[in-house]
Amino acid sequence: MNFPERLKSLREEKGLTQQELGEIFKISRSSISKYEAGERRPDPPSLKAFSEYFCVSVDYLLGITDSRYIPERVIDNALQDDQELLEFWSEMKKREDLQLLFKQVRPMTPEGVKKVIRVIKAMEDETKEG
Repeated sequence: MNFPERLKSLREEKGLTQQELGEIFKISRSSISKYEAGERRPDPPSLKAFSEYFCVSVDYLLGITDSRYIPERVIDNALQDDQELLEFWSEMKKREDLQLLFKQVRPMTPEGVKKVIRVIKAMEDETKEG
């Protein structure tokens, strides 16, 4: 798949029309239509914005890779409504010993991510107390 196909597929996965996606990014429906038709390419800041919105890598958007997920971003998004877990995650993601674990989140739901982070936090808290 190339960028036009990926953008359309991701938009449809979210159940959005071209008009709705354009409104989210404050661009016209015709711009989205031209992106999806391959008549126009977004600039780098727009690519980054699409990447962040759809929680995929820019490489995935461009068709360079078929790996769509950025584990760190998936976790960040899952924890946005839980400040305590988000703060714990901010410290935890710096640890090299946990990097492999984070690469396994791609098939997880946001609630599943929260459960795993809560378990790790409980284990960390227990270790500190003991």
